[in-house]
Amino acid sequence: MSERPFKTNQQQKTGGNPMRPGGGPMRAMQMPVEKPKNFKGTFKRLLKYLKPYRVHLITVFFLAIASTIFNIGAPRVMALAVNKLQEGFLSSNEIDFNYITNILLILAGMYILSSLFNLSMGLVMSGVSQRTVRDLRREVDLKFSRLPLSYYDKHPHGDMLSRVTNDVDTIANTLQQSLTQMITSAVYILGYIVMMLTISPALTLIVMATLPFYVLVTANVAKRAQKYFAAQQKELGDLSAHVEEMYSGHKIVKAYNMESESINKFKEVNARLYNQGWKAQFVSGIMFPLMNIISNVGYVFISVVGGIWISGDMLKVGDILAFIQYSRSFTMPIVQTSNIANILQSTIACAERVFQVLDEDEEEPDSMENHFDKKLEGSVEFRKVSFSYSPEAPLIKDMNLKVESGHTVAIVGPTGAGKTTLVNLLMRFYEIDSGSITLGGKDIRTITRSSLRRHFGMVLQDTWLFNGTIRDNILYGKEGAGEEEMTDAAIAARADHFIRTLPEGYDTVLNEEASNLSQGQKQLITIARALLADPKVLILDEATSSVDTRTELLIQEAMGTLMKNRTNFVIAHRLSTIKNAETILVMDKGSIIEMGSHHELMEKDGFYADLYKSQFAGYEI
Repeated sequence: MSERPFKTNQQQKTGGNPMRPGGGPMRAMQMPVEKPKNFKGTFKRLLKYLKPYRVHLITVFFLAIASTIFNIGAPRVMALAVNKLQEGFLSSNEIDFNYITNILLILAGMYILSSLFNLSMGLVMSGVSQRTVRDLRREVDLKFSRLPLSYYDKHPHGDMLSRVTNDVDTIANTLQQSLTQMITSAVYILGYIVMMLTISPALTLIVMATLPFYVLVTANVAKRAQKYFAAQQKELGDLSAHVEEMYSGHKIVKAYNMESESINKFKEVNARLYNQGWKAQFVSGIMFPLMNIISNVGYVFISVVGGIWISGDMLKVGDILAFIQYSRSFTMPIVQTSNIANILQSTIACAERVFQVLDEDEEEPDSMENHFDKKLEGSVEFRKVSFSYSPEAPLIKDMNLKVESGHTVAIVGPTGAGKTTLVNLLMRFYEIDSGSITLGGKDIRTITRSSLRRHFGMVLQDTWLFNGTIRDNILYGKEGAGEEEMTDAAIAARADHFIRTLPEGYDTVLNEEASNLSQGQKQLITIARALLADPKVLILDEATSSVDTRTELLIQEAMGTLMKNRTNFVIAHRLSTIKNAETILVMDKGSIIEMGSHHELMEKDGFYADLYKSQFAGYEI
């Protein structure tokens, strides 16, 4: 029943763009590759989200081809200018500078067109990726609103946040960067081979002979580097967790003089992170020197053979220069393709985690026919209600309970007794296995959940206030409420006075976790919010356990106003606060074992009496 949202560090890292500054072909190795369970099925499902934008994708494909072709063709055109210069020098004739100028203008035009096509491709693909993840995020958000409370009870909030933020961001980055790189890399590889063949098939065979060595180096280095990068991510997570833990508990750390131990722990984890990071960077750094050695060996062979053929007038200088440029550039798209394969694996794994949420069983849908806006009386009745979180462990069996409108029912018992479960069933956060629960004589299963919950108000021990003004937080209780209604609710909740003493009054913006207010002030605001909602049934989780005595009395006064003329269910922790309740339910292991007023239960000298005496041991009752 805690209302406090779970916060977590975003420790999942996404890979960078191997083509942009700060990236590089080894950038993808810095992200541990999580293997998807069903690559083919998840990939097909992800493609369905791109289907509405297929015209855009076709446009991207042709723009990528156009940009690549102009870029690849440029060295071949430049070779014409070099060849013309060679002819002029060898024949001692006047060099045709008009021809060379025209070639240079053509080259400039090709590079400009290539850049424009590349820019257009990036803009279109950016729009596609952002629209796709917008659709995906919207679908996940709608799914969260349809999931039952049991899903939230079973899954860590941090994991849920990671799926809708980190995982979707990874998908967006891959769609925007890696998809276009995949197209351009494939075109570059094919284009380089074709252009080299047009110059010299024999020299092309020399270049192709080096390919197995490139693949061997890339595969072996990537395999070893991946292990160290995975260890680096683990140590980074441990370091982040330690820093967050020490920061959130810094008062306790200082109170017990544990600063030195905290610093030593940080040094220890930081040293491990350094070692793993150094190893990862060292191993990955070996890749390019090795590839340069292979490339240089091929370059030597090409230069020797090319020089011989130039001297025999079989090739011209411009052709050899263009060929060398193609051969030197040939390895880059190969490495990029290898990195994209790793990124794609991680992306599909992220998509799989998002789709797991979308495939979860939803709450049983409400029928549109049972929408019910009329206010019901506050009487509540449980008739032979049975419930279990799992079939093998029944919790509530044949519970019978009748609460008259306007009465207060206190629910007490040890942890796990079923106190919160009772409230969850009443508000249809969980559905009962058998029996019935009625509100104002109407079975709650015949009312839509939204209509039913308009009849309830909640004030819990863990206050929940969102980042916004005090006015916004109070108005959260009733849609369309006016300023006067809000102020009346704040006055009745004993909150108006302290709110007006704040510099900005009702326009005071609450910071993260509303830490600029005291616990008691936050609780008074939640009471004002509940008063504004004007519910028929009120659910209270004792709200005064962490405030001073004066504030406790103020909150109790406000809660007294809130509880007037309403049916109240009070989950009690301190038994002194529920002595005046008309009915006290004593629960244990999902069953009501005792029921009655405070005096009746004390006279029975049973479970409740023992519980009460244990809280007031040493005091006269």
